[in-house]
Amino acid sequence: MIEVLLSMKTLILNGSPRHNGDTLSMIAQLKKHLDGEIKIVNTYYDKISACLDCRYCWKHDGCSQKDDMQGIYDYLKDCDNVIIASPVYFSELTGPLLSVASRLQTFYATRRFRKQNPMLKKKFGAILLSGGGDGEPNKAESTAKCLLKHMNAEYIGHVYSLHTDSLPSKDDRVAIQEIYNLAVKLNSLDRTTSIGK
Repeated sequence: MIEVLLSMKTLILNGSPRHNGDTLSMIAQLKKHLDGEIKIVNTYYDKISACLDCRYCWKHDGCSQKDDMQGIYDYLKDCDNVIIASPVYFSELTGPLLSVASRLQTFYATRRFRKQNPMLKKKFGAILLSGGGDGEPNKAESTAKCLLKHMNAEYIGHVYSLHTDSLPSKDDRVAIQEIYNLAVKLNSLDRTTSIGK
């Protein structure tokens, strides 16, 4: 058998509206240490509508809405990692991130109603959350884990920076170290595949 080293691909779902905010600071730290190709979906600004519950995917492959989500579907089929990164608003992931996530319905419908395999490569998933105030991360974490499951991503860890009203993420040394550790963990996972004889 010939062992081939594949370039790691990571999809980051960014739920922040701020171009230079705390969530983006955490993403930048991860990108600095993460190997391979990285695709970032900016859920506030990319052209992706929420699921319409039209039920097209109950009987057909894919989605009836033809927007930027089509490229995400393609990337999800063979990427190695998915990172969900979001501020915590009212103890939850942000609305536009949840709207994008609603479009994962097509994978659920493929399994549930059409009794088929959505052909999503097994991947690894992690969560980055930022926030200040009195919001708790538990609900946002629970939602993110559910979304990772529907993208066939095994949850391997999270990093939180939750005191950003007094300590910005870019200055949160504990979070910065944890992000580095997460990148090292993702980089160390086995990325070889066997082809031929």
